Amino acid sequence: MYAIVEIAGHQFKVEKDQKVFVNRLSTEEGKKVSFDNVLLIGDGNKTTLGAPAIDGAQVSAKVLKHLKGDKVIVFKKKRRKGYRVKNGHRQSLTEIVIESITASGAKKAAPKKETKKAEPKAEKAAPKKAAPEKATGKADDLKKIEGIGPKIASTLVEAGVATFADLAKTKPAEISEIIADVRGNHVTDTWPKQAKLAADGKWDELKKWQDELDGGKA
Repeated sequence: MYAIVEIAGHQFKVEKDQKVFVNRLSTEEGKKVSFDNVLLIGDGNKTTLGAPAIDGAQVSAKVLKHLKGDKVIVFKKKRRKGYRVKNGHRQSLTEIVIESITASGAKKAAPKKETKKAEPKAEKAAPKKAAPEKATGKADDLKKIEGIGPKIASTLVEAGVATFADLAKTKPAEISEIIADVRGNHVTDTWPKQAKLAADGKWDELKKWQDELDGGKA
């Protein structure tokens, strides 16, 4: 039996006992993790295709270790401008081993119902609702940082990185871990420095630098 499953923004074809390298997961080493977005399952001559995901299907795995991938050289050049920049990047990865592939089962449906029941209780509690509203009011527009889009901005705010000052104090490796589940290959090396300029109100200097960046990469 094999399955095509989406893990941390990428699709993988996996089988039982197979080891896979995926974008960094927040789960600790040695802990188990499950993935519900199963797009296809093949079992002999039988193939089940989701629309887009298969209801009740699940892939369970165990986190073996966190590591960094091979170094990739990023070279940028602008013709007739004498502009050349060479940088290196190592992607944060997690090695997992596939333990089981479940085509369907009631065990997966139960947690979803419990989650839906818990949400109305949280809505009734006034203090829990008030806190996010206050945080949103004080949050800076992180999308002004080159390389940060709406999805990444909301993910950072949810993680407590809501202002330019917060982002300036956060290391690129920590930022990569926070946004590990956001689709795409994001280079965070320049984000804290950009945020520092924004926090200090040096918009002209930031704009001049951003004209030389590409998606946050120098």
